[in-house]
Formats: sequence, C-alpha cells, structure tokens
Amino acid sequence: MKKAVLVVSFGTSYKETREKTIEACENKIKEGLKEYDFFRAFTSNMIIRKLKNRDGLHIENPVEALDRLYKEGYQEVIVQTLHIICGKEFNKLKEQVESYKDRFEKIILGRPLLTYIEDYKEIVEAIENQIPKMESQEVVVFMGHGTFHESHSAYTTLEYVLRDSGINAYVGTFEGYPEIEFLIRRLQVNNIKTVNLMPFMLVAGNHVINDMAGDGEYSWKSIFKSHGFEVKIHLQGLGENPYIQNKFMRHAQSCIVNLK
Repeated sequence: MKKAVLVVSFGTSYKETREKTIEACENKIKEGLKEYDFFRAFTSNMIIRKLKNRDGLHIENPVEALDRLYKEGYQEVIVQTLHIICGKEFNKLKEQVESYKDRFEKIILGRPLLTYIEDYKEIVEAIENQIPKMESQEVVVFMGHGTFHESHSAYTTLEYVLRDSGINAYVGTFEGYPEIEFLIRRLQVNNIKTVNLMPFMLVAGNHVINDMAGDGEYSWKSIFKSHGFEVKIHLQGLGENPYIQNKFMRHAQSCIVNLK
C-alpha cells in the first residue's frame, strides 16, 4: 500500500522563518513517519501566488496535493495540519479532506495544536522555557492571530491554563477577541508597567514583524507604548520550539493508530 503524509500549514512568504518553523515541523513529522512519503501544502492561495511569482517556488494547496496523491496511486493518506486552533482555516481543510474519503482506502486528518484540554496543558509546558525572568509589575502578552469562528474561545482557555500553571501571562488576538484594548484595560487595572510581547503563532511572519513588533502607529508595540508601557519584543514563532515540533509529530503519529 502506498502511504503518504501531507503536512498542511497556512504558509508564509518569509524564507528564514519558514525554515525555522514550518520546515522544522515538517522535518520532525518526516522523522516520526518514515514509512510515509512526505508532501506539503499551504492553505493561503495568496502566499502560494506570491512565492511562485517572486521566488519561482511552487507549493500546492490541499486540493491540488490530494488530487496528485490520488493520481499517483496513494491508498493511505495522513493529512497533518500545522494550524494552531480548530478555526476557520482548519475547518475548511477538514471539509476538503472529507470530500476525498471515497478516493482513498484510508485518509485521516490530524488535529491542530490546541484541541483537547490535555493539549493546552502540554503546550504550556512546552513554552515555559520561552518565558523570560520578570520583575514585579511585568508580564508576558501573547499575540494570537485570532478568528471570527466560534473557536475564538481557545485563546481565553489558553490564558486560564497559563495562569493555572503559575505563568503571569495575558493572551490577546490580532483579529477577533480578546482585543488589545481589552488587554490594556486589564493591565492598567493590575498596575502592570512592562510588557513582554510574544507571538502565539506558528511563524514570526508578517503579523508578528509588522502588526506586533513594527514601528507603525497601529502595531501592538506602538499602542502599548502610547499607553505608557515599557515593551520588550520576542520574535520566536511557536514552530521554532522543539517541543511544539514534537507535539505536531505526535498528533500525526496518533493518526496511524486511528487508521488501524
């Protein structure tokens, strides 16, 4: 039986962070599923077009990749997402995978980073080593991408688990809720003076470089500074963390068990 693992992420046009995050996760999954042929897909058609036009790099979207696997005679396919939550992008991918059920003998979709409560606890353990030593009146603020899908509750759940683990952290989103204005009000009430800004995203791409850490007046760094906070910037995407890479690999491996 021909077997394939298709690793799907949103993608990024930033080469350096792609190598540190997406490709690092892909390589870890390759190591964990050596009996499967490896393939990649991005869900962002905008990034796919940009990479093709700018760099001559062709990356398939999930439908193109699944069509190719079917034509090449693969019978068992594991599709492992690198998405963070069960949001809009993941659910679109889920529908796409479901539509291929009758073309493969076996096909399964691995879960995102945060699905079950146990996932949240493991992720908090994974990022503990990224948390800097902090003085009083100093906190970490994670910037998630956010979603207008009902799964936006994942971000507030993450903050609860972080705090339950003793990490003085707040979680906000660039799109959706909790918004930065809400975070600022909470920080002011708690008399916080210094903010360590960190991305809770797979890659440190455009949102992190510009919307979180940029010098424009609407970046999170600028907004926090305009409200009197000292801001420290941390630019490590989650995909750079070896524990996160292993977590995605275990999600893919669990698919093998569920296929039997």
